[in-house]
Amino acid sequence: MGKTTLLEEFSCQLFISDVDGVLTDGKIYLGPQEELFKVFNARDGLGIVKALQKGLSIALITGRESEITAKRAQELGIKYVYQNIQDKAPVVRGLCHEIGVSLDRTAYIGDDLNDLPALKIVGLPLAVRDAASEVKTVATYVTQNRGGEGAVREVLNKLCL
Repeated sequence: MGKTTLLEEFSCQLFISDVDGVLTDGKIYLGPQEELFKVFNARDGLGIVKALQKGLSIALITGRESEITAKRAQELGIKYVYQNIQDKAPVVRGLCHEIGVSLDRTAYIGDDLNDLPALKIVGLPLAVRDAASEVKTVATYVTQNRGGEGAVREVLNKLCL
């Protein structure tokens, strides 16, 4: 069974994404007093909106605190947003419990070492093309697209769009 087939056959009820390095290219632009901006891919955004319309639950879990992330999530209609999270696995478990979704029906996409604990507990661990090698090693699927360049849309297209 090919990796694409695994994605298309995975019965996903909850899709969780890291932010920096997955929904963005991982660059963080800082000014003297605050974060200036992040660059999000519009295709990822439309994919998220369409997946939400199809009934997929979507969450963001990020290690940074950012008003920009909160605003983007609000624009897209993402209800579950967790920021400044250093240990993501307990948040994944808690969210699954809260909304009644099995970890086996949960997908998580990440790019760096802080995503590993969460990736190791979900049914579908995913990595962006430019992820750390350790992340790619545990991923069931590695995207063709880099983080911030449509990687999330690529996965959502195969999962439910």
